[in-house]
Amino acid sequence: MSLPGKKAPAGAGGIRRWLSTVVVSALALLLALVVISLSLGSPLPGASIHEYLTVRPSDPKGYDAAIDGNNDSTIAVPLSEKELQGGQEPLAARSDQSGGTLNSSEDSSKADDTVSDPAAVGNKILDPVVLDDATPKIEEGTIPGAPDSSSDSQRPDQGTCDLYRGEWVLDSSGPLYTNNSCPIITQMQNCQGNGRPDKDYEAWRWKPEQCVLPRFDGSKFLELMRGKTLAFVGDSVARNQMESLLCILWQVETPVNRGSRKWNRWIFRSTSTTIIRIWSSWLVHRSSEAVGIAPKGLDKVFLDIADETFMEHIPTFDVLVLSSGHWFAKRSAYILNGNVVGGQLWWPRQAGEMQINNIDAFGISVETCLTALATNPNFTGIAVLRTFSPDHYEGGAWNTGGSCTGKVKPLDEVVRNGFTDTMYGKQVASFRKAVQNSGKHSSKLKLMDITEPFALRADGHPGPYRSPDPNKKTQRGPDGKPPPQDCLHWCMPGPVDTWNEMLFETIRREFEGDSS
Repeated sequence: MSLPGKKAPAGAGGIRRWLSTVVVSALALLLALVVISLSLGSPLPGASIHEYLTVRPSDPKGYDAAIDGNNDSTIAVPLSEKELQGGQEPLAARSDQSGGTLNSSEDSSKADDTVSDPAAVGNKILDPVVLDDATPKIEEGTIPGAPDSSSDSQRPDQGTCDLYRGEWVLDSSGPLYTNNSCPIITQMQNCQGNGRPDKDYEAWRWKPEQCVLPRFDGSKFLELMRGKTLAFVGDSVARNQMESLLCILWQVETPVNRGSRKWNRWIFRSTSTTIIRIWSSWLVHRSSEAVGIAPKGLDKVFLDIADETFMEHIPTFDVLVLSSGHWFAKRSAYILNGNVVGGQLWWPRQAGEMQINNIDAFGISVETCLTALATNPNFTGIAVLRTFSPDHYEGGAWNTGGSCTGKVKPLDEVVRNGFTDTMYGKQVASFRKAVQNSGKHSSKLKLMDITEPFALRADGHPGPYRSPDPNKKTQRGPDGKPPPQDCLHWCMPGPVDTWNEMLFETIRREFEGDSS
């Protein structure tokens, strides 16, 4: 629930502040000139959502998070633009899930959150989704709420060096681990173990423009986190990042598994460092009980109540990494102030026009969660919001010809995806609102802005290499259609390991007070 507040004070005055003001003013003038040039027809990429859509009109319109009951891996399910924006054509509920994860069971409440993985059984595609051909008009303009990539002031958590502006460069030192040196990789992300023939996607490193992103040092990380707890909260992509961190640290020390039905928990005894993962699809409260016109059994997402699954434990967390978004394409109803205000893939015709669609619901949920964390006096750590993880389905979605097969190196430039851009923009805008709401506590909030750099990494997904089945299809058939594939999650090892190098640097800056 959003709590009002003031912005954090800007800091000490003096000559340094005056010089900074002059520099920022000059940059602002330069940016204004750039914006004007774009509005007059500049061919630069990213000028407008309209251009994004015309660059790749066959991009998937979105996806419904479908979680595999054994490893909670998400596979994209295509939805129309109307459905993504809260289309009023109701679809039948889809659910088939058995509990459990690789190392411990999920919270029992997850059973109502999940649907069967539509591509987890051999080469068959299960549980197809009915498509709605209606495509709403999208107003031309820049990504709503997205930060200006040339302005550090748009990222209030960043210091003098922006980690998220840079380029991908080949690194001859290779990955931080291999699929053979880490025993906890979810099978669907074990690309080499599943027969992927190329390996260069493991060798690219992110190089920021104005500083160095150090190669991850597991011993230094454990020492930095001595006696502390790091928790990942989110969906299966959060699990992807958590497993990546564990694999990196596994090369230094084998942790002890102390997981339960609710949490994955790993303890590194040498430094008493604890790594936790908590499942939270929306980051806010969820219930299947009837609310108003929303019937029992339908997921109710309470947009103004942070998820108690992790909120009740926040005094024990020193670093909290939050991520969400993909589940806002799932069938659900939205509750605000106790009232049903909207829905996704569900809305009774007789109820009239919805007040809130899934994009707006996503934004409200982010603001709610971050504000609740920052203003809670019992939370003394930092909350890191990882921005929306881009997918790379081209030519359709997972069951309509979408593919990332054949991508063996980073893209030269981002191929725009309208849904990803909109979700990212909404998320960043909500982060800013939470910072404002949190007043003097806003320093607890950090933004890990991975969306744009990783929009270039179409080569980093499992694609068709999702299982070790030697008979799986990995090439297009005689009809030209590609096999089912995962272009949302990330191979391990692979680009997702860079998320944890960025996270390490964010934590180091906070604990050591260094923003260089």
